[in-house]
Amino acid sequence: MHLKTILIVEDNADDAELTMRAIRKNGVSGEIVLARDGVEALDYLFGQGDYAGRDLQRMPAVILLDLKMPRLDGFGVLEGLRADKRTRLLPVVILSSSREDRDLVQSYGLGANSYIVKPVDFGQFLETVGHLGLYWLTLNEPAPVLQVGSSE
Repeated sequence: MHLKTILIVEDNADDAELTMRAIRKNGVSGEIVLARDGVEALDYLFGQGDYAGRDLQRMPAVILLDLKMPRLDGFGVLEGLRADKRTRLLPVVILSSSREDRDLVQSYGLGANSYIVKPVDFGQFLETVGHLGLYWLTLNEPAPVLQVGSSE
């Protein structure tokens, strides 16, 4: 049995490190993959670029997605995910510092499953991300991964 995977899509190195630390500190077991922008995230998910040849049957159990990133922002990642039958059902949690209504509306409109505002307090951040990891990796029942070339 393979460990479940969390894909963290975050361009801020400090936030990425905090997120990974929070997941581990809360005893969440699983593989953590870090993509530093939206292009890298889509490359990972679709087995392109540096991730060519990756087993596409092993998709993340959850994607923690920042919105404001260079090259391709979180909205572009959501659009790319939801447009492809292989990834349209993957759970996506927006983990952003933005509290703007338009970001919330656009995120949910593009198919985000959840929207969490990053807590500023370190302890709250650890607790929040830990709960996210526990929920999505242990309690949530994911949709089955569609086989490449299968019908919709």
